[in-house]
Amino acid sequence: MNRKLGIAVVGIGGAVGTTMAAGIELLKKGLIGADGLPLGGSSDIGLAEYTDISFAGWDLFPDDLARAAEGHGVLSYKQHRAVEEELSSIKPWRAIGDERYLSLIEGYNKIDWKGHRATIEQLRRDLAGFKENCDSVVVINLASTEKLIADSKDDFDTLAEFEKALDENSPTISPAMLYAYAAISEGVPYGNFTPSVSADIPALIEFAEQQNVPIAGKDGKTGQTFIKTVLAPALRSRALHIDGWYSTNILGNRDGLALSNEESLASKVKTKSSVLDDMLGYEVEDHIVDIRYYRPRGDNKEAWDNIDIRGFLGQTMQIKVNFLCKDSILAAPLAIEIARCLDFAKAGGEGGIQEQLSIFFKLPMTKREKPEHAFHKQEELLLEWLSR
Repeated sequence: MNRKLGIAVVGIGGAVGTTMAAGIELLKKGLIGADGLPLGGSSDIGLAEYTDISFAGWDLFPDDLARAAEGHGVLSYKQHRAVEEELSSIKPWRAIGDERYLSLIEGYNKIDWKGHRATIEQLRRDLAGFKENCDSVVVINLASTEKLIADSKDDFDTLAEFEKALDENSPTISPAMLYAYAAISEGVPYGNFTPSVSADIPALIEFAEQQNVPIAGKDGKTGQTFIKTVLAPALRSRALHIDGWYSTNILGNRDGLALSNEESLASKVKTKSSVLDDMLGYEVEDHIVDIRYYRPRGDNKEAWDNIDIRGFLGQTMQIKVNFLCKDSILAAPLAIEIARCLDFAKAGGEGGIQEQLSIFFKLPMTKREKPEHAFHKQEELLLEWLSR
């Protein structure tokens, strides 16, 4: 008998969340194939079947997923009509709203603030209710990027410190941390697809290990950074020195709006900027990452890279890459696969950081000193784990 997997999404009403749900419903109806799903051919090893997946989740906006998806404009008209009934039956749970961490996205479907502990209990009740209709549940955080607050990570080196801060309703505990804590408390695997500080703090890593709950993150590797982690190792293997790498992005969806706040942008740039030096073994002095909100593009993101390289005889050359992406079309299938893998890890009794999922993230959580960023090595790590 197939295992029913429930995916509880933080930000279920966003462009990526609605695309995930719509894609699974279209697969169930046989209206699309497995294009874009990296593990689409791995159903015989124990991963949950796509057709056995259901969705729920939290969002600051109360619109059902059919209405939300219509507003995002990712689905074609035919696709939307084909799954409109199924999407309209999914209504978001109330979400955590804290303008200190997300000032530009103002929704009114909020959990009434009564303190951190009360918020966690509400999140746990939501998950417990969802678990009644599923064999297993995974939480995936797809919320808009939170502001980077300098002190929020340094204060929580131990679980005891974090528990104390919860009791004191510390303002340095972010919504992303609360979602992660609630999931781990419920024994539910947690994947952080955002750049926000979340389950990657030492206190929550300790908690996940203690509870034997799988966790993974952070910041889904979808477009520009994916290309970067493919190209940089190839250039290194040819001894072509990278003198400079200029990366710019323009996007106009809700995530782009959140990133127009400087503190939120700092979180994103941090995860996107960290990959080159580790892969190459030297510092690229002129590595520039620029992200801009440009409303007319909507979910259609443009990523442009200029790479200055130096080869034999000291001669200089250039590589230019212009990737016209569809943000949610790239992100949604990865989020689905992360959920399936976290569920697979849980079924196998594996808890704590799931480093084998590094291939899906810009800044992968790891137990070693530095994460592995090179795409081909990350793929080897994942495939070896799946084959075991």
